[in-house]
Amino acid sequence: MKRKDFKKMKKKTSKKRLAIKVALLVTFSSLLMVTAYALSLQQKAQKAIEGAYEAIPETPKSEIRAEAKVEPASDNVSIMLIGVDDSETRGQGDDNSRSDALLVATFNPKEKSVKLLSIPRDSYVYIPKVDYKDKITHAHAYGGTHAAIETVEEMLDIPIDYYVKMNFNAFIEVVDALGGIDVEVPYDRIEKDEFDRNSIHLKKGLQHLDGRHALALARTRKADSDIERGKRQQMIIQAILKEATSFKSVTKYGDVIEAVGDNMKTNMTYNEMTSFLEYAKGGMPEVESLSLKGYDDWSTGTYYYKLDDQDLQNIQQIMKSHLGLIPDSSKLTNNDSNVVGSADESDFSE
Repeated sequence: MKRKDFKKMKKKTSKKRLAIKVALLVTFSSLLMVTAYALSLQQKAQKAIEGAYEAIPETPKSEIRAEAKVEPASDNVSIMLIGVDDSETRGQGDDNSRSDALLVATFNPKEKSVKLLSIPRDSYVYIPKVDYKDKITHAHAYGGTHAAIETVEEMLDIPIDYYVKMNFNAFIEVVDALGGIDVEVPYDRIEKDEFDRNSIHLKKGLQHLDGRHALALARTRKADSDIERGKRQQMIIQAILKEATSFKSVTKYGDVIEAVGDNMKTNMTYNEMTSFLEYAKGGMPEVESLSLKGYDDWSTGTYYYKLDDQDLQNIQQIMKSHLGLIPDSSKLTNNDSNVVGSADESDFSE
């Protein structure tokens, strides 16, 4: 080999080595940045959840469980989602506000499945705190989180392992932090905003909604019924989950954590909450939406949604089976196409 060719080859080799070194340096720096970001997020999330932690006393119905403590990553568990309107415009504080939304989700890690039940806010049920029947939305007003959980446990005959309570601000800010969500809006309407002003314009069809518009869609009952309202809430929750578990949302998690801030309360620890991430591995879990059949009742002069006893027993069996509390009842289904009930919202204020 000529000396000139050798020098050229040596020069090319040196450049190649330099390029490799630069690539390794960039890769290493990127890994450091990602690690630092992840650690920052973890610390931020842990601090936020620790600040939101609020334990509740044991309720008698929870004794249905044989286990002293459950582990979300390995055990079948339940979570109750409570949406409250604690706005100053309505003069409601966190402890005496009615629940604006009640949903119960059961998780089965072996099946990697979720059952999501929406409970109509005007459902006429027994409230242990006051020892008489009333609208389930009033349970929280009578005794806060504990009374709401105790009522739902009594109604569904299942233990509520965890709860997450959020107000309107948290809902709006979480959706906004994710950059909005894609949902199918069923109609063109002008709806009330979080301050009860008619300022939200909803347009029919698949829409990308910000937090304020998503909240308006979740709350309204004027165009249909409380049952349809529950279905919309389930649809919106699934849209939020889909957006939150998408790869493009990873960089938004910091904003989501900050959005929750002081607007959420839960009895889950940081480790318990993060263990639910197991359900998102390998794609979204199978989520089945359930609803409660019933009928409108005006016999007392006040509107109530009276639950169908047979359907309620069916829902109890489905959820108890999903939690592993009774033998498999997978053949049971909740056919919500026969739902009755479409009273006008103007009469739902009690």
